Amino acid sequence: MATSQKRTRRLASALVIAGSGLIATSLVIFLYTFYPVVGAEVAYSVRQNLPPKSITPVDEAFGIVIPKLGANARIVPNVNPYDSSVYQQALTQGVAHATGTVFPGRVGNVFLFSHSSVNFYEANRYNSIFYLLYKLEIGDEINLYYKGEKFVYRVTEKKTVNPKDVSYLTGQTTKKVVTLMTCWPPGTTTKRLLVIAELTGQK
Repeated sequence: MATSQKRTRRLASALVIAGSGLIATSLVIFLYTFYPVVGAEVAYSVRQNLPPKSITPVDEAFGIVIPKLGANARIVPNVNPYDSSVYQQALTQGVAHATGTVFPGRVGNVFLFSHSSVNFYEANRYNSIFYLLYKLEIGDEINLYYKGEKFVYRVTEKKTVNPKDVSYLTGQTTKKVVTLMTCWPPGTTTKRLLVIAELTGQK
């Protein structure tokens, strides 16, 4: 009887240790999975309580700065938005500019896209600079840099669309606009979030 009780206690102890190990592993995976999300939100909250400061673009040849979000990235030009093997590679280097759309300052649509990465692996492989895009509101500033010039755009519209809807990519306009696109909700591929802004100044 004593031997049986010892075996039961040993089994119970082993199960407790194994269970604790699984819980600890799950917590580590959870933290690694969502640290880009939590980190971005915390950085944004801190930034709102600090005096605004100038952001030096990482690439004045072709880059984007969104002051409100603290976003600052290189833009990779002429990326095929329909070929995942092409745009996934581009997104390891920066924000992607869709081939066939115009460049800053010209009449038409500058179409830029990036991931809102779902986990640390994707965040490290692909650019998740647009994770906080949903925080932009009408009137917020988006700065594009192209060939050493600065183009100031102001947000005029924000909406979500079906992933199969490409009219926002192929549609024509007589205005000078930029469209920023990312997945929505962040970390999913359920919808697409679009932020559209119109050119208001050039330096």
